[in-house]
Amino acid sequence: MSRISRRQFIKSSSAIAGASLILAGTKASGQVMGANDRLRIAVAGLNGRGRSHLSGFFDQENVEIAYVIDPDERVLGRAVQAVNERAEGKFETKGLKDVREALEDKDLDALSIATPNHWHSLMTIWGAQAGKHVFVEKPMSHDVVEGRVAVEAQKKYGVVVQHGTQRRSDAKKAGLHEAIHAGKFGKLKIAYGYCCKPRSGIGFREPQEPPDHLDWNLWRGPAKVEQFHRNYVHYNWHWFWDTGNGDLNNQGTHQLDVARWAIDKDQTHPVRAMAIGGRFEWDDQGETPNTMFALAEFPNGQQVFFNVRNVNYEGYEHQVENEYYFEDGGKIIRGKYYAKGSDVGEDIDVPDGHVTPGGNYGSFINACRANDPTMANGDAYDAHYGSVLGHLMNNSYRLGRKMPFNAKSASFGDRPEAYEHFERLHDVMANGVGMPEDGNEYIVGPWLTFDPETERHVGDFADEANVLLKDPNRAGFEIPSVTEV
Repeated sequence: MSRISRRQFIKSSSAIAGASLILAGTKASGQVMGANDRLRIAVAGLNGRGRSHLSGFFDQENVEIAYVIDPDERVLGRAVQAVNERAEGKFETKGLKDVREALEDKDLDALSIATPNHWHSLMTIWGAQAGKHVFVEKPMSHDVVEGRVAVEAQKKYGVVVQHGTQRRSDAKKAGLHEAIHAGKFGKLKIAYGYCCKPRSGIGFREPQEPPDHLDWNLWRGPAKVEQFHRNYVHYNWHWFWDTGNGDLNNQGTHQLDVARWAIDKDQTHPVRAMAIGGRFEWDDQGETPNTMFALAEFPNGQQVFFNVRNVNYEGYEHQVENEYYFEDGGKIIRGKYYAKGSDVGEDIDVPDGHVTPGGNYGSFINACRANDPTMANGDAYDAHYGSVLGHLMNNSYRLGRKMPFNAKSASFGDRPEAYEHFERLHDVMANGVGMPEDGNEYIVGPWLTFDPETERHVGDFADEANVLLKDPNRAGFEIPSVTEV
């Protein structure tokens, strides 16, 4: 089997036609592993979620962490030492700065991605092209177009792609959504997600030269970021549009995915989306909102609402959860069903739903051993649809205009439930946080219309919104086109 060079990856990612890859471990190759075969995996990105990936794969039987990958030499060195100590001689992990070196290894089976968001899709695509199964942290994509390319790469090369949305491996949650789809509680009207957890401002960091221990070129990868500042490395990149997607598509991706899970199974993307919010109180360098109410409507009329609330205050209610509202007035809140007009919640008793066993990481290993992409709990399609839902909401916000800080600033048309839930958020900000109307403003995004078939915006604001469907990429790290993946 020939080795795949980094030059070939660069050619592929630059969308140069004719580049061919010899694949190992894809569905087409017929390589199905036995239960006792050692599975060799590389983990890219070694802070935060990356440490969780390492721990999760250590717990799996006969899995070797062959490579750990990070552009920060200090982070990389610590990880290599920690993994090899824990391995106790069962295997030896090699540290690399560039993921392409690991993907050249014909005996590598899988790639696990826990990098900043702007790297997720490109590494997924490269992994699929190299015939490696991929576990990718949420969100799978940083923008709409690259997410579609990642889906097409999975289809073309037949590898397992599993999204890091752990709730997809929860049989109880699967059972609830199967019951909702079966109509046990009536017809679903609104699926609602919350990402309301305390965070704080990040201050301002001046541009400077990157530290010697950080490969700034590899950290940036596809993101068109010019100057280094210390708010990028290693966590606050979440709050800049070039590298992150705000909390809506950070923590919120989990709750967005659960909300979309409840929508009828024949629905893919919404046809309309809008958002209102702001970055209040912190007066810092961050760009993404710390407060947002957003909604999207699907072709069948079902809706997803979402609430981001990160500004902390005394008595703050932490909410990282989902609610469901039905056409007959019933609702599910915090695990209990409330019939129309009732204040008494009933326990919900539904059978466990279908998931691949093994939890978040074990299910991925099971799917890899079977070489069966359909076994992924949260496959490439679920990852794409859930991520795009957040991208459309964020894009509405990014195209918004300033409006007075009051409950009348948003226009939700004939959606009384949207007014009700936005007014609750506004009340928290005005009376809980204590934000005065004078001196504060909301950013009110336009209603964006989206064609689920073409994955393009149509109608009002289409030109501006379509620009946001694809981020520009740096030379050498371009996302290939769908036809050239």
